[in-house]
Amino acid sequence: MVLKNIIQEAYHKVNSIDDKGQLASYIPELVNVDSESFGVYISTIDHVNFGIGNCHDKFSIQSIAKVLSLSLAYSILGEKIWSRLGVEPSGTAFNSLVQLEVDNGIPRNPFINAGAIVISDILLSHLKNPKDDFLAFVRTISNNSELNYSTKIATSEKAVGYRNIALCNFIKSFNNIENDPSEVLDFYFDLCSLEMSCKELTEVFLFLANNGYNNNDNSTIVTKSQSKRINALMQTCGFYDESGEFAFKVGLPGKSGVGGGIIAIHPNQYVIAVWSPKLNKKGNSYKGMRFLEEFTTKSELSIF
Repeated sequence: MVLKNIIQEAYHKVNSIDDKGQLASYIPELVNVDSESFGVYISTIDHVNFGIGNCHDKFSIQSIAKVLSLSLAYSILGEKIWSRLGVEPSGTAFNSLVQLEVDNGIPRNPFINAGAIVISDILLSHLKNPKDDFLAFVRTISNNSELNYSTKIATSEKAVGYRNIALCNFIKSFNNIENDPSEVLDFYFDLCSLEMSCKELTEVFLFLANNGYNNNDNSTIVTKSQSKRINALMQTCGFYDESGEFAFKVGLPGKSGVGGGIIAIHPNQYVIAVWSPKLNKKGNSYKGMRFLEEFTTKSELSIF
């Protein structure tokens, strides 16, 4: 069965189920999205593309952006980056403070909030104009000059981001934040507010299906080794304390965001993005998780 037919069949099957998820109400602006939205888009490294549903509607990618900030920081610092971050699954919620105390301010991995805040600090130290430079990086790897932050989403997060403020200050107390916490958080909230459609997400992430090379011009975005390790981190840590479940049922490196998006990667083959805003109890898209399980089961295209 060709990919298009498998996607259509899986999409219609999952779209017919009762969506038991809830919108991410702790970020006020995210409550305003259409909760019934559901889109899927796939891009292959052989330039096969197909989408269905709300695949062209932009949404807040939230924590999916953490993979992109890690990629840029990793390309700048190389292996030195791991002196400030771990590479282990957290086993706890994405915004937990508990492990930071035990681990002396070293976040367990780059995808929990604490880890992404440290990555933001690294970029702040190494980029002349962090917000502009990060956005330029994302636009370059996607060949899309229209990608942008959402001022509305960023402002909404900054107004209620008390736990992230606590995380940043707590890490600062262990000397693992170099810059002013308010500047680090301002950048962090902006990068999480990036808006894309499922189609645009797959275009941005194709480099991780292509051994770190830009699929348009073959330029190096990250090294082959770095690409392998970023994919490994997505496999083990991309879904917080549901990462094992995702690996077990879907079998792909991936990353979720509380905006309801999920990106999943099959190295050397394809990138697939799903968006459905209602989240399960672990903070991952309810329908998105179900769709990807259905898709890899039917297509038999997982890494296992």
